[in-house]
Amino acid sequence: MNMQEAKADIKNTIEIYLKKDEFGDYRIPLVRQRPIFLLGAPGIGKTAIVEQIAQELHLALVSYSMTHHTRQSALGLPFIRQKEFGGKATDVSEYTMSEIIAAVYETMEESGIQEGILFLDEINCVSETLAPAMLQFLQYKVFGRHRVPEGWVIVTAGNPPMYNKSVREFDIVTMDRLKVMEVEPDFQAFREYAWERNIHSAVLSFLELHQDFFYHMETTGKGKSYVTARGWEDLSQMIILYEENHLKVDESLVGQYLRNETIVREFCAYYDLYQKYKSDYQIQDILNGRNLTEAVQKAGQAPFDERLSLLGMLLKYVLHDMREAVQTSDYLQALLPGLRSLKSVQDVANRLEQLKQAREKMLKSGEAANNLSEADKLSGKRIIRFLTQAQKAALVSHDQEEAFTVVKAKFDEEVLAMKTHVNKTKEETEQLFAFVESAFGQGNEMLILVTELTANQSGARFIALFGCEAYQRNSDILLLSERQNHMQEKIRELNL
Repeated sequence: MNMQEAKADIKNTIEIYLKKDEFGDYRIPLVRQRPIFLLGAPGIGKTAIVEQIAQELHLALVSYSMTHHTRQSALGLPFIRQKEFGGKATDVSEYTMSEIIAAVYETMEESGIQEGILFLDEINCVSETLAPAMLQFLQYKVFGRHRVPEGWVIVTAGNPPMYNKSVREFDIVTMDRLKVMEVEPDFQAFREYAWERNIHSAVLSFLELHQDFFYHMETTGKGKSYVTARGWEDLSQMIILYEENHLKVDESLVGQYLRNETIVREFCAYYDLYQKYKSDYQIQDILNGRNLTEAVQKAGQAPFDERLSLLGMLLKYVLHDMREAVQTSDYLQALLPGLRSLKSVQDVANRLEQLKQAREKMLKSGEAANNLSEADKLSGKRIIRFLTQAQKAALVSHDQEEAFTVVKAKFDEEVLAMKTHVNKTKEETEQLFAFVESAFGQGNEMLILVTELTANQSGARFIALFGCEAYQRNSDILLLSERQNHMQEKIRELNL
């Protein structure tokens, strides 16, 4: 299965494991909940999907890489305790609490969230001394004498032996107690994640053209050669920052993240072309509807890889603005209920302080639980900043009526700024569709544009919230065309 399928399967499993009966007991008791074991090549996103699931299900998350653990840190330190059996005193060996189990309890206490995911990475690469304890844990959910708390689902990950010499293959008895999911790298599953993570459009366009370069492992005369999804994501972030600082992106930089000489050369050659396209086509002019004649003519005559790169650049700008609009809308919607409560209070500044403290507590809880997305963190910080500034303004007001008016005016100002940004983004999107239609008609480029806006979370939400006539019109045309093609195929099948 690919990572998208694995994510859906894990999410469903966790929801079932956490389902309770009428008495509040888990339908499947902890001892019968098979730990999920993600088995797949390194760097394909196993950790990332577990983090996403914790965020989407609002569960706490505790993560550990088992290669960093010794037997003592996993089991706890041994100590001698005196006990009495049958009237005779006896020294008994016991263990302090495992660092891993202790981290679960600490997370529960700090976050206030009682259910979560315990994610143990590289479980089949543990040291020889830790291996027996690891097998016991997978079978019985205990480290030493300390059991994982109820309400915590165990998700594990590991690499097949071909990728890691340290791998210890589990016996059948252990494997028969795991819910095993074998996952494979898949570019199509990576694409949606990549857009939301703001992966550089040069990387995405290149991989669209060279999908066999997305994940690559081989042994050469010089040693291991590898390219992973993790490598592409990290390289993308570095390219973005290099461009911001006007630094040159060259083979030396790319080769630090992609460990394959052929793929490094191919990507660098493409990146140079990408920069040329960026210079040849004035992206902002296209999105503003300026000087289109030359750009339309040039794009219409361009080869497919150039068209794909251009489309990627245009989408990058539009989706960035869509994401910002959606995040701002979410932030203002989250802020609104608290501000409405200011109408009925006697002390506006004090109420703002209460709201700020509540939001700070919520943010701290989410950070302790490790289940906040970047968007959630940004929204929380923006709300706290607004409440802090509003409180300062309220404190210098002459009376409570003026304090409320000042805060409302500040909120209205942000709403107006959002509406202005939304209108600008809608105009950009309309111009994007007009350009693609003029340059390429209803061809593959239009299909790619509609598909990307549909599949992208920010794009789909923006269109649902604020509308887009060009998207609706072209998606209807493409749907009608698809139906006609289907009907023609059926007619041909019937020999009519």
